[in-house]
Amino acid sequence: MILLRHAFFAGCLVAGLTNCSSKKSVNEDIESPIEEFKDYRYPATSKLQIATRDANALSGTEIIQTITNLGQEEREEFIFDEIIKGNIPNFLRNMIEVSSRTSVNEAFKYISYYVLPDYLALGSNEDYFLCPMTPILGQKIADELNCFLPTRKMVDQIWEASTVKMEPQPIPPSDKMITIPVFKQHNSEVWMQRQKVIITDTLGSLVSGNKKDVIISNLIYSSPEPRRVIIYGWHYRTGKNIQPVYAGHNENYVDYSHGIGWFRIKFS
Repeated sequence: MILLRHAFFAGCLVAGLTNCSSKKSVNEDIESPIEEFKDYRYPATSKLQIATRDANALSGTEIIQTITNLGQEEREEFIFDEIIKGNIPNFLRNMIEVSSRTSVNEAFKYISYYVLPDYLALGSNEDYFLCPMTPILGQKIADELNCFLPTRKMVDQIWEASTVKMEPQPIPPSDKMITIPVFKQHNSEVWMQRQKVIITDTLGSLVSGNKKDVIISNLIYSSPEPRRVIIYGWHYRTGKNIQPVYAGHNENYVDYSHGIGWFRIKFS
């Protein structure tokens, strides 16, 4: 089962809504009272609390080679172990603050939260793999690191705040889009586009547009079994998103376009 309670309240707060319910319209963000969420907050810090990467840890290329022939369950166990050991690029360790003003109980509240500068990746700064994974694994790792998956509204806010707005690079749909070779292909395409601005916008700058977001949403609770992965975003540079909020796949589905972004709340 996806461990969503903490994420549910975190996303509710940032959404600026005040009457928690899982039975609202699918177009609305989840809600929660601020007072209820305070039980779940962690010390505000921009540092991702994760182990130091070992000098001999696998590179992104080596990660791809290792997982290519693994089944999904074994693959995600391997990914979990690598991340918990600290095998992520150093530029992902410094989270970036995003601020928002929202109305709560007819009063404006200023809310800041820290986000990963790019989607979750394995490997080093020089050779990393933006790693698609199921929402089950994304939330499991988030729980270990005291982070949360974003809401739809937050994805829009993060795109607005991004200094690097990349152009989406969809791959034509096929039954291969859930395979590691296509994950690798898309990773290479994103890397080549990122290199075009790497001098002016170095690694660690806030990036959007290169993946769809796996989000938290009412649809996780209101959709029929089995539980769903909810995806949203993949904004063009114009601000228009390719992917509306979508719950058509079960929670074990993952394809090349899915990215895992986390946030940590900060009260201001």
